[in-house]
Amino acid sequence: MDTHNLCMPLESRKRAIRRLAIAKGHLESIQRMLEDPHVYCVDVLRQIKAVQGALDGAGEVVLRGHLEAHVATAAARGDASEMVDEVMEAIRLH
Repeated sequence: MDTHNLCMPLESRKRAIRRLAIAKGHLESIQRMLEDPHVYCVDVLRQIKAVQGALDGAGEVVLRGHLEAHVATAAARGDASEMVDEVMEAIRLH
């Protein structure tokens, strides 16, 4: 089965885009902070943590959208095992 034809639900896309925009804003803030020789290191670390949180949130939105739209219907399509393997590979901790 060609899983590339399956698409993420629009609402999930919108939420993921919003979270990525937040991450981008935090990242740009970090870059500006590092240009200031008087910036406090802990403030930079807090902003880095905010970027990581926003990226994690975007990942959760994409994962939930994929699970709801594709994995939940995989048994009916006959590709449940492949879908589970694909998700496990995508979320594997390295």
